[in-house]
Formats: sequence, C-alpha cells, structure tokens
Amino acid sequence: MDLVTYQYYRPASKITIFAHLFGLLALILMLVWLLHYREGVNLFSYYPNQIFNVHPLLMFLGMIFLSGQALMAYKTVKADRKVQKAAHFLLHLAAICLGIVGIHAAFKYHDRRNLRDMYSFHSWIGIAIICLYILQWLVGLCMYMLPYTRKETRAVNLPWHISGGRAIFYMTICAALTGLMQKITLMQLQLFSGESLLINFLAIFILLFGISVDISVALARYA
Repeated sequence: MDLVTYQYYRPASKITIFAHLFGLLALILMLVWLLHYREGVNLFSYYPNQIFNVHPLLMFLGMIFLSGQALMAYKTVKADRKVQKAAHFLLHLAAICLGIVGIHAAFKYHDRRNLRDMYSFHSWIGIAIICLYILQWLVGLCMYMLPYTRKETRAVNLPWHISGGRAIFYMTICAALTGLMQKITLMQLQLFSGESLLINFLAIFILLFGISVDISVALARYA
C-alpha cells in the first residue's frame, strides 16, 4: 500500500505583516494616550505622572514590541543563521535595557507618591517576567552565542529555550493587559469616554500583536 504524504506551506512572512501592523497601531495609541491624555513622558520630571508614563511606554517598546521582533527575526527572516542569531540576541538585549528603565520609572513614581510597591498581581508578574527574561537571555548567551557549548547540549536544550521564550512572551502580554486594566480602574474613567475607549483599543492591539507574533513563529517551519 502506497503511503501518501502531504506537505503544507504556510507563509509565515505574511503573518508578520499583521504583527507589524498591530504593533505599530498599539505604539501610536500608546503615544496618543500618554502625550495627549496623560501629560507627556519624562523620567526626570518634577511631575510624578510624567515619570510614571515612562513605565508603560518603555515596557511596551522593550518587553513586547522588541521582544516580538526578536522572535520573528530568528524564525521568519530569511538570512544567514549567524545574522539571525545576532539580531535575536541584540533585540532581546535592547528589550532588557528598556524594561529595566521602565521598571525603575514605576518605582520612582511610587516613591514620589509615597505609594507601596509590589502590591498587585501586575507588579508581581512584572518582576517575575524581567527576572525570567534576563535569565533566559543569559542562558541563551552561554548556550548558543559562545563557542564552548557542545552541539549535543545545544540540541537537547533548544526546545526548552524556544518554549521558555514563548512562555515569557505570553507573560509579557498578560502583564501589559493587567497593567492597563489596573490603571483604568485607578483612574476611574467614565464609561465610553474617549480615553477609556482608547485604552481598550490599545489593549486589543497589544493582544493581537502577541497572537500574530506567536502564529508567525509557530508557522515559520512551514514557510
């Protein structure tokens, strides 16, 4: 009996178009929210709200947008493997730097307002994410960027590295959405006001960005 095999090809590169579109829309809405509704962005300002606004901006740019770019750069961009690894590595490094500054802004805002730190689920998962992100980056540096690790060890640990990276990316999306929900609750905005609708659409585009990035990465093997 003859066995018939089927091969399915999915254009992962086309999915990345949607990822970039959703990411850019989320960035535009983020800037409109912070600059138009929330007094602007300035880490060194005398106004606490401007200090806080650094937090959502940099956390989105670093831990979500650049992180998603790093995943897609390695899995969906047609380039030499060394180029893919370098882009993946450097984008994650930039994400970590922005994330650290973003978390610093949140603590600085709490200090200015005499607020307690680490009291919400959002803050708990946020700290867990930055710790796991740095750990994942360090393990990736030692395992795949330095020439001292055996190929067998790299191959055995690769599925864990990929799964761990995707799991951390899911967590960043979760942290962003819970952070927006927490902020809109604390601000006590009127229902269906312009700002509340903008934040809701911002959350939707962040979620769609995360979904499209993960789909593009999952289907990259078929591209």
